[in-house]
Amino acid sequence: QVQLVESGGGLVRPGGSLRLSCAASGGTFTDLNLAWFRQPPGKERQFVAGITWRDSTYYGDFMKGRFTISRDNAKKMLYLQMNSLETEDTGVYYCAAHATTGRSRTTADYAYWGQGTQITVSS
Repeated sequence: QVQLVESGGGLVRPGGSLRLSCAASGGTFTDLNLAWFRQPPGKERQFVAGITWRDSTYYGDFMKGRFTISRDNAKKMLYLQMNSLETEDTGVYYCAAHATTGRSRTTADYAYWGQGTQITVSS
């Protein structure tokens, strides 16, 4: 069983930056494919970025090069660096993990989820 705990959310002004972290425990971290999803207010959860166990990264179409996903296998950590934040980036951000499918953008493929961290982008 894998447990995931996000941190780093908060209130930020448009154009600002934030770095989210996700600490993992249980399971074999190096076997996991990891991702960030987000859920804007009143909307469905959507894919943000993913990184495979081989460090292959991929992003949601709306990222426009503003976000960077990374992982530290030694620390069992997942990160999301977010720059040039926009009001539309507001939402709850979730860390997710699975050990089966490769580059998945689908919530149903992810077996493990964190509790989420709120990001509010507002002036």
